[in-house]
Amino acid sequence: MINASDPVSLTTVSRGLIADWLEAMRRCFSDPEMRDLLRRAGLEASQDHPNARVTLEQIVAIYQIAAVESGDEMMGLWSRPIRSRALQHLLTTVLAADTLRSALHRFSTFWNLLLEDFRFDLTDQGRTLTLSLHPLGEGPVQRFGHLLILKLAHGVLSWLAGYEVPVHSVHFAFAQPPYAEDYTVIFPARVGFDAPCSEISFDASTLGTPVARNKSELVDFVKRAPRDWIFTAYREHAQSLRVREFLFRSNWQNCRLVDAADAFRMTPRTLMRRLDAEGTSFQAIKDALRRDIAIRDLRETRKTVDQIAEDLGFSSATNFHRAFRRWTGDTPGAHRDRPSDYLVLSRPQPD
Repeated sequence: MINASDPVSLTTVSRGLIADWLEAMRRCFSDPEMRDLLRRAGLEASQDHPNARVTLEQIVAIYQIAAVESGDEMMGLWSRPIRSRALQHLLTTVLAADTLRSALHRFSTFWNLLLEDFRFDLTDQGRTLTLSLHPLGEGPVQRFGHLLILKLAHGVLSWLAGYEVPVHSVHFAFAQPPYAEDYTVIFPARVGFDAPCSEISFDASTLGTPVARNKSELVDFVKRAPRDWIFTAYREHAQSLRVREFLFRSNWQNCRLVDAADAFRMTPRTLMRRLDAEGTSFQAIKDALRRDIAIRDLRETRKTVDQIAEDLGFSSATNFHRAFRRWTGDTPGAHRDRPSDYLVLSRPQPD
């Protein structure tokens, strides 16, 4: 269940972000099986509007269902299936590391034993440590596959550290997609595209000694994957996320640009400039928050559509219907009727 007080869980991303992932899964599932999987995750195949949104809970649902039922813990994202218990064994391997640097080395070595179309290299440049993914052939770049495995490296490292490890930079070996802003809620760093290879870099000064982790914590990490690490909770790296956090924690409907600027001790012009540099605006952030609250309330509360419209400041339910269709390509009623719960299948448990 989404925590109504958690702005990270509240966040949604565009359907385009996971399109490559869904396409890769078609190698693992028949068309009827794929339709059933999407139905159980609340993402029917018919919901193909370019503005359709995906919640954290839906991403978790897809991952947990597909990883078990496909027998591939990377769900068709790589040329070779990654068999059950791979994540368990990865965590067991990195747990033996004395430092986070060593854990990254073990992470790269582990995947180099399994991947056939890519190779991980770990480069120590003194101030930064970079984990890079190099192709071993001429196959197409799987965008979501690159995102997921680099985010897994960050998630495992943060789990070992006991806090979300800051990221120096992230680069991807593909062109900037139309939904580039979604990467902001995945990685706590500026993200670049059209790079020679996909890579994630960490400041060496932030990589200390891992905390002690026991078997039950390992089991929880595996069972909850990817809930605890797919979205970033580190709000300081992007001004847009800091503004969103401020709006979420305040009376957001009546909040003005000048109010947010005062909260961050800067002029409205400076705040506008910083948001523009991140490809957004104060009003766009406010509208996105309103959209995501609407999605949450439809799926997670018993409020009527009229109540939600009123709470969100719409002058009428009709205007809310119109805005919601523009946001998601869906009607509020149809969105609410889709399943919000999913069957959590039994994952293999660590020995």
